[in-house]
Amino acid sequence: MRRIAVALLHYPVLDRSAQEVTTAITNLDVHDIARSAFTYGFEKYYVVHPILAQRTLVQRVRAHWVDGKGKLRIPDREAPMRIVETVPTIEDAFQAWGGGEPVEFWTTSAVSTAGAISHQDAAALLTTEGPNVLIGFGTGWGMSPRLHDLSTRRLEPIQSPRIDGYNHLSVRAAAAILFDRLLGNAKLAVDASVGPS
Repeated sequence: MRRIAVALLHYPVLDRSAQEVTTAITNLDVHDIARSAFTYGFEKYYVVHPILAQRTLVQRVRAHWVDGKGKLRIPDREAPMRIVETVPTIEDAFQAWGGGEPVEFWTTSAVSTAGAISHQDAAALLTTEGPNVLIGFGTGWGMSPRLHDLSTRRLEPIQSPRIDGYNHLSVRAAAAILFDRLLGNAKLAVDASVGPS
């Protein structure tokens, strides 16, 4: 089984006019993606943001649940928040997750792209030997093409069954759905001692 991590990217991402922008961190994205990622056996959750003040905000939220009063009030939040790490760029996430070794960067999108692989094929790849995998999610209106150009693989989009074409999930919902499609049937050898202390 491959080692797997997730990255939530706030730059470079697109606005509704397809211009590159930096988006603000959302507290719910930090909490909910951490909980989903931990549930499905992800080892790290990188929140990627170029602005120090935004990264500091995430670090304060993490500290509240890992070392502060939040840990006492809701102990189940501690373990998921422990996997959260902030980095300024995707390249920093590659370095942190790979430790100097190559990393496969899998990107997601709400629209179909040429050469995208199915969730079923991606799930099968995760059961093989190979480099660590980092799955990237964009905020705003999706990742800049510059990020997709860095990808090793592009995953097929999550498709809505609606006949009117409406397909606009929050990044939190999209991440949870994708995690289940990739790892929902996996039998993880997870250390039971890792969790709230």
